[in-house]
Amino acid sequence: MKPLQNILYITKPGAYLSKERETIRIRLEEGPDMKIPIHGISGIVCFGTVGMSPWLMGFCAERNVAVTFLTDTGRFLAKVHGPLHGNVLLRRAQYRAADIADKSGTLAAAFVAGKLYNCRQALLRCIRDHGETPALRETEKLLSDRIRKLTSIEDCDTARGMEGDAARSYFSAFPDLIRKDDPAFAFSGRNRRPPKDAVNALLSLFYTLLVHDVRSALETVGLDSAVGFLHKDRPGRPSLALDMMEELRPVFCDRLTVSLINREQVRASDFLTNPDSGAVTLEDEARKRVLAAWQKMKQETLTHPFTDEKIAKGLIPFIQARLLARHLRGDLDGYPPFLWR
Repeated sequence: MKPLQNILYITKPGAYLSKERETIRIRLEEGPDMKIPIHGISGIVCFGTVGMSPWLMGFCAERNVAVTFLTDTGRFLAKVHGPLHGNVLLRRAQYRAADIADKSGTLAAAFVAGKLYNCRQALLRCIRDHGETPALRETEKLLSDRIRKLTSIEDCDTARGMEGDAARSYFSAFPDLIRKDDPAFAFSGRNRRPPKDAVNALLSLFYTLLVHDVRSALETVGLDSAVGFLHKDRPGRPSLALDMMEELRPVFCDRLTVSLINREQVRASDFLTNPDSGAVTLEDEARKRVLAAWQKMKQETLTHPFTDEKIAKGLIPFIQARLLARHLRGDLDGYPPFLWR
């Protein structure tokens, strides 16, 4: 089993990263330099005005350490990585599957079914812990109905349509998951680019981090993260990573967002609003706490429902990527999405 390695998050504006022997040297505008051994690091995520030497970029590519650059608000800018690993025959199988309508549709339906199942689990957990509301129960029934229908879907457009309807219903019930009675955490639906409220700011940040992890997992097993099934091909878009993260969003991102708010690990004062654009972002110290919570969440252990292995949560993307590769090679009859228990 692949060990769960750390992601290095650089949030300090003006930081500059360079290579020094086998370590990453971090030069800050204030304070002493830091040196971190590259051993044990699987990725580097840089927020805002962070610089990096080309020697370190090459070193990271050589060591299979993905480097991602994001804006201050967490919007994706660029990614640097080395050559794709794996067998070219696997990628050919992936491309063929993407071009076959019913095969592509079946995979798209599997990703959506995993997402809806895990969204339903999030609602059921809230009902179990805090009691039901009309919105939670109505949405739970709708998701249950859509999951049953998806078992016979072999058409991408139908799967996309069902995913869109179910997502709208899920997010309409999402405010009932938030138990904190604070207008700062009012939620009236998804908005992004930029996020206009605190809840969307957290969701968008976590979705960006999840894309980074899923993309790295797919490329580690040799799949092309740009060729998806549920998401159409578009230049620069990691469509397969977006496909796979659908089933993982409720487990990784939505649950953590709700937990941070309900446990008062984030407060209204942790968020800043840009008066011109209306963009809501985390202030620097709060973002460090949130990133630490993200890393801690990935260390939680659970039993994978398909492989029956006890693993760190952060390894789920790698296991799902391997299962998808096995399906595309013909070793598995179907792709088993991750189902949250």
